[in-house]
Amino acid sequence: MAENKEAPGALVVVQQFVNTCHVEDDADQVGDPERLRAWLAGHGLLGPDERLGAADHQRAVEVREALRAVLLANAGAPLDGGTLETLNRASRNSRLLVRFDPEGRTTLEPDPVGVEGAIGRLLAAVHTSMADGTWPRFKACLNDECQWAYYDHSKNRSGRWCAMDDCGNAMKARSYRRRKRAASGPG
Repeated sequence: MAENKEAPGALVVVQQFVNTCHVEDDADQVGDPERLRAWLAGHGLLGPDERLGAADHQRAVEVREALRAVLLANAGAPLDGGTLETLNRASRNSRLLVRFDPEGRTTLEPDPVGVEGAIGRLLAAVHTSMADGTWPRFKACLNDECQWAYYDHSKNRSGRWCAMDDCGNAMKARSYRRRKRAASGPG
């Protein structure tokens, strides 16, 4: 798991949402509708009295994993069209609207409440990050056993792992062993 590589602004909630699933130990902080409801409400994405069902839970988990796939792509992994369709469907369902405040500034906000509204708030943060240029630095660890969402603070934006001391060293050692085996041939 990563050292502190927190994303800026509202993107931190997207990071925390993606990281509700710890791939390395298969622990899921939002593993059922009630825990998802509590997490979303606790992060200001859902009203405290709103209820979620199994279908809501499934949609939220699909969006979380689609976001993880996009973050992996930000780190250099390939991206498939199904991921994009999942996010586009979630955006349609949340009916994101441009809203104007009294000073004439705009925000992107979902129209519905419930899980669709919560997902819309997450997608609005993604959109804002893309617009302000912070998105390319938001990545997921390329270690298949980790995939932790992190924000790449490196000067040249070349981070591929959540933490060099942990996943980076493990991945480099794995690559070295693979090259060593290939060089020694069958045997």
